[in-house]
Amino acid sequence: MIKRLRILTRRLLLIIVFLIAFSVVISTLYPLGYRDYINQYSEEYGIDPFLIAAIINVESRYDREAVSPKDAKGLMQIGPKTGEWASQELGIESYDESMLFQPDVNIRIGAWYLNKLRGEFGDNLDLILAAYNGGSGNVQKWRLDERYSKDGVNLDRIPFKETEEYVKKVKLNIKIYRTIYKEYIYKSDNISSKYIDLINYFKRYLKEYLRD
Repeated sequence: MIKRLRILTRRLLLIIVFLIAFSVVISTLYPLGYRDYINQYSEEYGIDPFLIAAIINVESRYDREAVSPKDAKGLMQIGPKTGEWASQELGIESYDESMLFQPDVNIRIGAWYLNKLRGEFGDNLDLILAAYNGGSGNVQKWRLDERYSKDGVNLDRIPFKETEEYVKKVKLNIKIYRTIYKEYIYKSDNISSKYIDLINYFKRYLKEYLRD
């Protein structure tokens, strides 16, 4: 009896350890922070919150200080021109590019821009994502090119490999976020954003330390 109890206890501990390890891996690969801003601006602009969450993960891995080689900044990697345009449209006073590192400003502009793209391309998610990554002007050109669009509306092929992979990644992330977080995404944020900020701080520190 005692031997059987020990075996059951060990198995239970193994299951607990596995679940903890699994949750750590999931929260690292698919973190979710800034839920208050995601929910606020997804509601304001009629954008799926899981789409915003997925784009943030693909664009910046939830690093609010991320900067791309093309100088796109922040969580949703907003480019300088888009940021300037949005600041004028949204009436953001004393706008400066450094404000793109502020999660509320960045997510607001990102959601606003997605809404603009939806107005241009309807509810076609592939076109919206392709435009977000490769530029709406390019998407419009591709739709008029028989090599990439048979019907002049949808894209059968995306000539930019990076944009093609981007569309696939975001759509996969949407499915994963929707599966993992479900109703959790709608709950008010607590310490998750601070935890993510801390992890990204240590990542940057280690990167600079190893570089030196």
